[in-house]
Amino acid sequence: MKSAQIILPIIGMTCANCARTIARSLERLPGVDRATVNFAAENAAVDYDPGETDPSRLVQAVRDAGYDVAVDKEELAVTGMTCANCALTVGRTLTRRVPGVIRAEVNFASETATVEYLPNVVDRAAIVDAIRSAGYNVVEEPDAAGAEDAEEIARHREIARQARRLLVGALFTAPLFLLSMGRDFGLLGAWSQALWVNWLFGVLATPVQFYTGLDFYRGGWKSLRNGTANMDMLVALGSSVAYGYSLVILVVPALGGHVYFETAAVIITLIKLGKLLEVRAKGRTGAAIRKLMDLRPKTATILRDGEETEIPLSRVQVGDTVIVRPGETVAVDGEVLAGDSAVDESMLTGESIPVDKSTGDVVTGGTLNTTGRLKFRATRVGRDTALARIIRLVREAQGSRAPVQALADRVAAVFVPGVILIALLTFGLWWSLGGAFVPAMIRLVAVLIIACPCALGLATPTAIMAGTGKGAERGILFKDSESLERATNITTVILDKTGTLTRGEPAVTDVLSLPSAEPDLAADDLLRLVAGVERGSEHPLGRAVVRAAKDRDLALAEPEGFRAVGGAGVEGRIDGRFIRIGKADWLAGQNVALDSHWPVIEDLQAAGKTVMVVVEESRPLGLIAVADQVRPEAAAAVAALHRRRLDVVMITGDNARTARAIAAELGIHDVLAEVLPVQKSDQVRQLQAEGRQVAMVGDGINDAPALAQADVGIAIGTGTDVAMETADVILTSGDLHGIDRAIRLSRRTMGTVRQNLFWAFAYNVVLIPVAAGVLQPLEFLPLILRQLHPILAALAMAFSSVTVVSNSLRLYRAELP
Repeated sequence: MKSAQIILPIIGMTCANCARTIARSLERLPGVDRATVNFAAENAAVDYDPGETDPSRLVQAVRDAGYDVAVDKEELAVTGMTCANCALTVGRTLTRRVPGVIRAEVNFASETATVEYLPNVVDRAAIVDAIRSAGYNVVEEPDAAGAEDAEEIARHREIARQARRLLVGALFTAPLFLLSMGRDFGLLGAWSQALWVNWLFGVLATPVQFYTGLDFYRGGWKSLRNGTANMDMLVALGSSVAYGYSLVILVVPALGGHVYFETAAVIITLIKLGKLLEVRAKGRTGAAIRKLMDLRPKTATILRDGEETEIPLSRVQVGDTVIVRPGETVAVDGEVLAGDSAVDESMLTGESIPVDKSTGDVVTGGTLNTTGRLKFRATRVGRDTALARIIRLVREAQGSRAPVQALADRVAAVFVPGVILIALLTFGLWWSLGGAFVPAMIRLVAVLIIACPCALGLATPTAIMAGTGKGAERGILFKDSESLERATNITTVILDKTGTLTRGEPAVTDVLSLPSAEPDLAADDLLRLVAGVERGSEHPLGRAVVRAAKDRDLALAEPEGFRAVGGAGVEGRIDGRFIRIGKADWLAGQNVALDSHWPVIEDLQAAGKTVMVVVEESRPLGLIAVADQVRPEAAAAVAALHRRRLDVVMITGDNARTARAIAAELGIHDVLAEVLPVQKSDQVRQLQAEGRQVAMVGDGINDAPALAQADVGIAIGTGTDVAMETADVILTSGDLHGIDRAIRLSRRTMGTVRQNLFWAFAYNVVLIPVAAGVLQPLEFLPLILRQLHPILAALAMAFSSVTVVSNSLRLYRAELP
C-alpha cells in the first residue's frame, strides 16, 4: 500500500474521549492505515493510501464526527479556460494532484476557482503553480485592495488579445470565402479553376488555422495532457481534418478533388467570434460585483492633527476620524461624531429613500452622502466593512455549485469523447454506405463542429450569477446557489414577531385619562407626569414613555425619591405629587381601586398592548399602553406571501392572546405562541416533519438555531448589523417585502436554469444527429438539412452558448416590485 501522512488541525475537542472518537471515525475510512489524534496538540496524524482516499474525505469524516478542521480558503481568478471541461480539469488537478487541497470549485462562467485547503500542508503559491502546470494561468494580486482591478485588467487584456486574433481571422477569411463561393457558383470564370488559385486559398487559410485557431490547438493539447477532452479538441480536430485534406489535395494535385480551405477558415473564425461574444456576455453576468466594487472610493479624507488629509482608502485605519462632504461616497464603516445629513443607501439596501444621519448614527462604506458634512470615526475598514463582506458573499454565491448542475457536469465529463466516437462512426458508416470519402469526411467535420459542451457548462452558473447579482442590486444576498435553489421549493414561511414583523422596540400607543382623575388632566399632562418619573428608569417601557414625551416637546421635571419595584413598576415624586406607574395587578394589590377600569385595561391587552396604570397616591389617574409597533409594510408583505400560495406562520414568545391579536392585524392565521428562543428550532423541525419546506425569517442572531434548522434561513437586517454567518439569505434593506422578492427571484432564476439546460441538451440531442445525416433519407426536406455543411454547423455552435448566456442576462431585467 502506498502510504502518505497528513496532519489535520482539529477544532472542538474537549477531552481525551473526543480524540478517540475522531481516531475511530478516521480509521473506519477505506485506505486509512492509522490515525493518531493528540488531544493536547489538537491535531490528528493520519497515515493513508492516496489511491483509496483523499484529504477531503478525511476532513469530512472529522466533521461527520461532530468536530471541525482548521482550513483556509482562496478565491483565484483563472484565465485560459475555454469551456466547461477546462473548469473540470482545473478542479481535478487541484483535488487530485495537490496534497492538502480539500475542495476546489471552478466556475467557468465567472472564471474563478474557490479552493479550500489545509494551510499547514499547502500554500497559495503551490496551488497557483498547480493551475499553471495544467496549462492555465492565475491573475496575480499585487495587493488586497487592488486585486479586483488587477483581475479586471487581465480580463480586458485577454478579450483584446482574442479580438486581435478574430480580426486577423476575419481579414483572411472574408476574401477566401468570397473567392471560394464565387468559384463554386461559377461567377469568376475559367481562371478561378487554375491550380494557383488553390495555392492562394491555402495561403489565405494558413494564418487563420494557426494564428486565429492557435488557442484551440493549445486548449486541445492541454486537455489531452491532463487526460480529458474539451471543446477546443473538437474544433481543432474538425478544422484540421478539412485543412489537412485540402493540403494533401494541394500538394498532390494528381489526387484531384475539391479543396475545403474556406470551410476550415470559416469554422475557426465563426467559433472565435462566438467565443468572443460569449466572453463579453458572460462578463455582463458579473456586473453586480463590479457595481459593488465601484462603490468604493479610491481615497478618503481624514482628520489628523486638526488638518484634513486625503489618503488612499487602503491606509484608513480603525479609529481614524473621517470627513465626508456632500456628494462624496462614505469611505468606510463608522459612527457619526458630528454633523447632520441624509445618506443614500440604495446601492446596498435597494431602498431609494435617503436615510437621515446625525451624531451617534452608523454610516456604511459605499453609501452616498447627499446634503450635509459628516465627521465620523472609522469602526471597520478593509475586508471588515459591510461592503467588503457583501462583495465576498456575492462572490461566494456566484462561485458556488448548484445541485441542479450535477447532471450537466456528469454529461460534460463524457461529452467530448462521446462526440468523437459518434463522428468516427458517422464517417465509417457513410464511407461504407456511399463509397465516397469526401461526403463522409464532411459529415465527420460537421458532427465535430456542431457539438457544444460549452452551453451545458454555462447553463447553470451564468443564471446563478445573474440571479444573485440581481438580488444584490435589490438588497437580497444569497449565501450560495444551493440556498437559491432550495428557496424555489418553499411552502411555509415562519415569521418571528419581535424585530421582524415588529420594529423590535416598544412605543407608546395610547395615553388615556380615567374618569376618576382630575377633570382637567389632559393626555399631555398625564404623559409629562409619567415621563418625569420614568426618567430615572432603565426599563425599555420607561424609555419608550420618555421618548414619546420628548417627541411631543414636553418639559420634563427631575423625579425625587425614585424607586423601581422589581418586575412591577416604579414610583417617585414629580412637582410634589407622589406618582406610581406599573402593572394593574401590582397596584390592585396595593389597595388601588381598579374594578371599574378593568374592561378598558383588558381591551387594550387583547389588542396586544402592555398596559401601565398611573396612580397618584391611591387614586387612578390614567392608563398608558405600550406596544412593539408592527412594521408599516408587514401586512402588505404577508398578503404578498399569501398570493404566492405560501403558508405564513407567526412565531413568538408572547402569550397566545397577544399573539393572536397581532396576527389578526397582519392577516396571519397560523400562530405559534409562548415559544422560547431555544424551542424555535423544534417548531421548525416539527413543520418539516409534516412534509413542509420551511423558510424561517428572523433577526439572524437570537433565532440562529431556527435559521440553521430551516430549509432556508432568512435574516432581516442591514448590511452593517446582520449576522451574515447564520442565514442562507440576507435582506440588507430590512424590508419585509424582500422575502417575497427573494422567493420570486429564486423561482425566476431556477426557471432560467431549466430553460438553459433544456436548450443546451435539446441543441446537442437534435443537431448532432442532423449533422450525422439522419435526415438524409427524407428527400422532401431541404438539402441544407439533409447534408448539413460544417460552416452552418460552426455558425450554430458559435451562437449556442451565446444564446444561453443571453437568456441568463434577462434576469437583470426582471421586475421585482
